Amino acid sequence: MKEDVSREIRIKVNEKEVSIPSTLSLFHLKDQFKPNANLIITNGFPVTSDCSLKQGDEIVFIQKGEIPSSEEFECLMMARHTPGIHQKIKKSIVGIAGLGGLGSNIAIALARIGVGALILVDFDVVEPSNLNRQQYFIHQIGMPKVEALQENLSKINPYVRVWLYNEKLDRNNVERIFKEADVVVEAFDRADEKAMLINAVSEKMPDKYIVAASGVAGYGDSNEIKTIRFSSRIFIVGDQETAAQTGIGLMAPRVGVVAHHQANIVLRILLGEEK
Repeated sequence: MKEDVSREIRIKVNEKEVSIPSTLSLFHLKDQFKPNANLIITNGFPVTSDCSLKQGDEIVFIQKGEIPSSEEFECLMMARHTPGIHQKIKKSIVGIAGLGGLGSNIAIALARIGVGALILVDFDVVEPSNLNRQQYFIHQIGMPKVEALQENLSKINPYVRVWLYNEKLDRNNVERIFKEADVVVEAFDRADEKAMLINAVSEKMPDKYIVAASGVAGYGDSNEIKTIRFSSRIFIVGDQETAAQTGIGLMAPRVGVVAHHQANIVLRILLGEEK
């Protein structure tokens, strides 16, 4: 009996599972799925020559500089997070008050995981002194931070919805700005602004979760950074005591540690892990 050489095998192409004839070679697959690709990754390694394919292979075809479609991007996200996790993240809205060292890092972390929408609030502009710890670039000096950060986020995940408020937060506009948010992140420098935001959100929108920060300055031991559950819906991240002062500045490594602690607590809240 002649062997059936046209049997089908299951492989992944750009994170999508597909069935193909076992006789199809890598380059013929490229011609079918992405003929303009100029980079081929096979099972994690770049390849430049044609080869046969086998069950379970994972192939990625890339055209350098091309932005993936929303459908392709969705597949990539789901492949990393699993569909159920990704769907919860995708439908969420997070508000960030202050877009300095904490806020800009938090926004980028949340955009990378595919949060559905970000409400970004800051009245400041990018200054040269910001570049030691904040997620901006030299050519953005003088730009409003909300616009500069939106520009940077669009280069990471163009499918996150971004709502910009280039204004100073106070007790009178907190509810208007953050009414759609599932979680509000406090990312201010000053203690009085931190207290204002926490009190305003707690009083006007008691159903909201708040993720705040306290004690982020210097270059102390990263293991001193902790997350405290201050109340059922308020979390505070930091060492709770090291404020910026002469000789103890705000520096990228420690600020980044706190920011990513905050982003991770936001993620846990969105996934229902902090009820």
